[in-house]
Amino acid sequence: MIKILRQRFFAFFPTLLGVSLLAFSLIRLAPGDPVMLMLGERGGTPEVYEKMRTSLGLDQPILWQYLKYIGQVLTGDFGTSIVSQRPVLEEFFDRFPATVELGLSGMIFAILLGVPFGLISAAKRKSPVDYTLMGGALLGYSMPIFWWALVLIMFFSVNLGWTPVSGRVSVMYDVEAVTGFLFIDSWFSEDSWEIFKSGLHHLLLPALVLGTIPLAVVARMTRSSLLEVLREDYIRTARAKGLNEKRVIVTHALKNALIPIVTVIGLMLGTVLTGAILTETIFSWPGIGRWFVASVEARDYPVIQGGIILIALTIMLVNLIVDLIYVWVNPLLREHS
Repeated sequence: MIKILRQRFFAFFPTLLGVSLLAFSLIRLAPGDPVMLMLGERGGTPEVYEKMRTSLGLDQPILWQYLKYIGQVLTGDFGTSIVSQRPVLEEFFDRFPATVELGLSGMIFAILLGVPFGLISAAKRKSPVDYTLMGGALLGYSMPIFWWALVLIMFFSVNLGWTPVSGRVSVMYDVEAVTGFLFIDSWFSEDSWEIFKSGLHHLLLPALVLGTIPLAVVARMTRSSLLEVLREDYIRTARAKGLNEKRVIVTHALKNALIPIVTVIGLMLGTVLTGAILTETIFSWPGIGRWFVASVEARDYPVIQGGIILIALTIMLVNLIVDLIYVWVNPLLREHS
């Protein structure tokens, strides 16, 4: 494990440097001027415009702006939002718990259904059950998120009235942000159980939408990995000993098929924790995805730059955790780490 940590540490800073350079450069290639957006079409004279550009440091050479920004990031200062005038890091952590709750809920849904579906499909290979489950997984992977979200909203929210359309909790409840995680903070409120139920009610549809594609990927990877393991000699030996098929698959095959499954779960987890932009936008979920979209529309350079770096950092930390799980799952990796 120490070897893995050392390797990741040496790759950590070059990766962040490359991400920061791309973020800093690409946002300035996008059309639009943040100063003009702040002032409006009739918001100020050329003198006011130049004064604001100077105060934001946008009048300086691009290279100097980048070097200055990197120096600030190394001290933990990711800048201040042009729109809200709040520190980027503070805004990020205000919204990150909402994204974590949504992302983890979507992944739990995907894992709880995806792994059993893949296991059943592998056990019933080339049967109607296999074709049905994998056909459903392919359909789930192929559906655009925005379309799937709108279909579920129309059916469950508009027609049946079972679920809310947007938001994280009912507006009738005032939840004090202690940790930022609604399902934890709800227990510090007077109407704890009612707030918890309201939060769960609001979470159902976004989690279902966000977890659909990971579910399809996990199911197909579980099936493929199990089918490969089931061809091994030790599986034939276990069957020859008279063990029933359920025990052969669950006890002997599944554990050895876990590494590629853990790989895809780790990759999808990093994606849903940092890339739930469409889902959060459609359901007005107050997470970093929606915050990021609003910042792009406003050309809020510090938020976009800092947000991309923080998102990259999150993905790298998730990948590190996945690598450590590899070592725990696979004894061969443990010996060489």
